[in-house]
Amino acid sequence: MNARKRILWHVAPRAPWMTQGRMGMHRDLERILIPAAAIEARVRDLGQTIAAELEREIGGDGTHADHGELVIVPILTGSVMFVADLVRRLPLKLRLEMVGVSSYPGKSMESKGVSIRHELPGTLAGKHVLVIDDILDSGHTLDVVTRLIREQRPASLRTCVLLRKPGKSSLPVAPDYVGFDIPDEFVVGYGLDYDGFYRNLPEIATLRPEAR
Repeated sequence: MNARKRILWHVAPRAPWMTQGRMGMHRDLERILIPAAAIEARVRDLGQTIAAELEREIGGDGTHADHGELVIVPILTGSVMFVADLVRRLPLKLRLEMVGVSSYPGKSMESKGVSIRHELPGTLAGKHVLVIDDILDSGHTLDVVTRLIREQRPASLRTCVLLRKPGKSSLPVAPDYVGFDIPDEFVVGYGLDYDGFYRNLPEIATLRPEAR
């Protein structure tokens, strides 16, 4: 498989809870776009690809004096599940430096602009930086965060998103790594929320209208 090949969305077969009676938060779901098994497999593939590229550039221990060190910058809170699984697939010495960004406040289903809630670390100069986000929608979040990081002059800067809505962004934002392309629908699960709920859902799903 091409290392940069994008994985298209698909509607998963009905899960047992969909045919045997919905329970708990699953009652609010309209359909599953990406099942847990597909997410797990794709994260494994992404980890292998990213690790191979970074190892060639940085070196296995991530601290070669001539190459700099690796810093992972997760954009919170939506990327938390994705980051936790992905970094365990990276057998490299690295640091985690979080940045908190809000673009979908409360029950909003459209990006309302970017608000930095937890400032970026100011120590990224000369480092190899990988920014990880949950979804590329309007593109504003990734655009703002990467511009701020570039001002610090990192040795390299890469971006990775779990989900992308092709054609939705009006900004010239092109992630280096994409998990899945999905249709232009509001989704929850695997870290993505609606009004703070559904982050613990292991799949990526859409919500029923009455749950929104």
